[in-house]
Amino acid sequence: MVIGPKKLLQLVKKIKLVENLAERELTDPEGAGFDLRIGEVYALDGGVAFLGVTERETPKLRPVAHHLTSKEKKITIHPNEFYLMTTIEEVNLPKNITVNFKPRTTTFRSGLMIRSGNVAPGYRGKLTFAIKNEGPMAVTIELGARIIHAQFFWVDGGGMKYRGQWQGGRVTTGKREKQV
Repeated sequence: MVIGPKKLLQLVKKIKLVENLAERELTDPEGAGFDLRIGEVYALDGGVAFLGVTERETPKLRPVAHHLTSKEKKITIHPNEFYLMTTIEEVNLPKNITVNFKPRTTTFRSGLMIRSGNVAPGYRGKLTFAIKNEGPMAVTIELGARIIHAQFFWVDGGGMKYRGQWQGGRVTTGKREKQV
C-alpha cells in the first residue's frame, strides 16, 4: 500500500525517512509521495562496464554539474545524450518500507526519459537515476528542479535489509568488485 504524505511527513520527523526535502515538500506535498530534485549530474566517461554473475564494474564518470558547487546552475541535455543524476534528498529506509519512482510528466513531455529502479528496505543515501534526451530538441534543466516523484510503500511482512555496495549513494564502482 502506498504511504500517504501525512504519514510520510510524520516519518520524516520521527526517523528522518527523507533528509534535505524542499520546503514545498515539507509544507505542501503533492500527490502520493515526495518530488525529488536534481543534485548532481555525471557523464559516462569511458572505461568498461561489466555485469557478471559474481562481479560488477561500472564505467568511469565525469562530473558535469553539482547544485552546490557549479557556477552554472543548469544543464542542457542534447538529443541522445545520456547522464546519471543524483538527488539532493537522501533516504533512510527502515526494513518495512521500499520506494518506487515515477517521472514527473514534464520530463517526458520534453523528450526526456528517466530510468530508475526500486530502492530496497534498509537503503540509506542519495538516489541515482539515468536521464536521456530521446526528443528532437535540447532541454535545459536547472539544478534543484523537481525531476521525479517518489512513492513509498509498506512491505507486508517486512523486507530484507539492503546489503549491496550502493549503500550511501555511491554512483560508480570505480573498479571491478565482487558482489555481496
